[in-house]
Amino acid sequence: MSRIHEPFDRWLLKSPGNVLLHEQERAWTYADVGALVDTAERELRADGVRPGDRVLIVAENCAGHVALVLACSRVGAWSCGVNARMAAGEVDTFAAEADARVVYFTAEVSDAAARHAQRHGARPSALPGLSRSAVRADAVAETEDADRIAVIIFTSGTTGTPKGVMLTHAGLLHFGRVSAQSRAMAPDDRSYAYLPMTHIFGLGTVLMATLHAGAGLVLRSRFEPDDVFDALAHRGVTQLQGPPAMFARLVAHIESTGAGAPPCPDLRYVYAGAGPLDLALKRKVESCFGRPLHHGYGLSEYAGSVHVSRLNESRDDTSAGYRLDGAELRIVDDAGRDLPAGARGEIWLRGVGLTPGYFRDPEATLAVMRPGGWYASGDLGELAPDGALFVVGRIKEMIVRSGFNVYPAEVEAALNAWPDVHLSAVVGRREADGNEQVLAFVELRPGRRLDQAALGAWLAERLAPYKRPATVTVVDRLPMTHSGKILKRELLGKEMTT
Repeated sequence: MSRIHEPFDRWLLKSPGNVLLHEQERAWTYADVGALVDTAERELRADGVRPGDRVLIVAENCAGHVALVLACSRVGAWSCGVNARMAAGEVDTFAAEADARVVYFTAEVSDAAARHAQRHGARPSALPGLSRSAVRADAVAETEDADRIAVIIFTSGTTGTPKGVMLTHAGLLHFGRVSAQSRAMAPDDRSYAYLPMTHIFGLGTVLMATLHAGAGLVLRSRFEPDDVFDALAHRGVTQLQGPPAMFARLVAHIESTGAGAPPCPDLRYVYAGAGPLDLALKRKVESCFGRPLHHGYGLSEYAGSVHVSRLNESRDDTSAGYRLDGAELRIVDDAGRDLPAGARGEIWLRGVGLTPGYFRDPEATLAVMRPGGWYASGDLGELAPDGALFVVGRIKEMIVRSGFNVYPAEVEAALNAWPDVHLSAVVGRREADGNEQVLAFVELRPGRRLDQAALGAWLAERLAPYKRPATVTVVDRLPMTHSGKILKRELLGKEMTT
């Protein structure tokens, strides 16, 4: 297979009557979705969309979005997903950066997408529930790598300006295969799919793996704990994946109702990714669902995961598991020299899924690429003697206090283990003397109040003095991206009240 629509086409021929998408209002068989893909392909070609053109999709999850991604692959265009809940200025910036030939909006399933469509004067699409902008005649199609690139994923921008990550058909196809194999997926599997398919987690781990296996998705445009538990109890969900923040919300929902964990008779695989995993949360999730919580390490620039924990392996730690087929990973020092097992350094990686670079941004591409085709991730990690990976945090997030390195994830783990804390985030604030203060922000469990003295005593038993937060600020809700990553750069602007 050479393009990402081909696994879908294979199952369309083999099992057209199998259900691919279970939405709230209806179920879509592979044949039903196939008809949507045919419609989308005809419309793209009629609008003059060519290989190497970019098609921006301002979307929340729906059947039409899936069809457009596959139709772009058939045409040779590059689909560029943008979460519809982004601000008007953000969407317009992405459309300009992508130099999009046409922009689609999933207006029927998303009020936010409908508002963007109205601003752009969108016209009806032949795809039900979607609309599209006027075709831009002056958009420039790419000729280099035109057949190689499948999609552009815009990074979440947790630490700066988002960039357009180009991902290849080969990388996404490969990841769909190894991801499905790591979970032993089969056609009778059904994944709960609320993760935005505008993000690599939803596109790669959820959609591409499902298409490889010929399985199905319970497709949702947003996250609602009650709906998750209903799907687990009554809709045959076998696979539940999401960021740690999603699982924290599910645990909090169970605790707030006092009803205990609901039944999940078909669930066999639970996975947390797209962010650091806290051991206290992992234990709670495993207790709630009665299954191991798998974990992995991946990023947009690698079309998915690089390391994943082994199927059904129970570990009482937060390891991101073992290297997947086709990926290479090194832990290096500041000079790019390999470090031994147990030593912390920057994670470098390369392999089948690695991005060719950032769209029309050679400077940003050069800034992260290293000799030999290695990508410098900016993440800190260490390898255990058995090859298991442990991710410590981001280099840019590391705090230097009194000459010592403070890793926010370590402080967050201590905070999250406190019974009243639901989620936490730790950041550094530079002082006039060049030193950095350790600042903590916490989201409390429902109905709880923070006892600062008791928490201070708790942290004193678990953290060296230089690691302890100078302040602990209670917030109603930690700011997050649409994919569940905490936006730490927004926290420093919040009122410092304790």
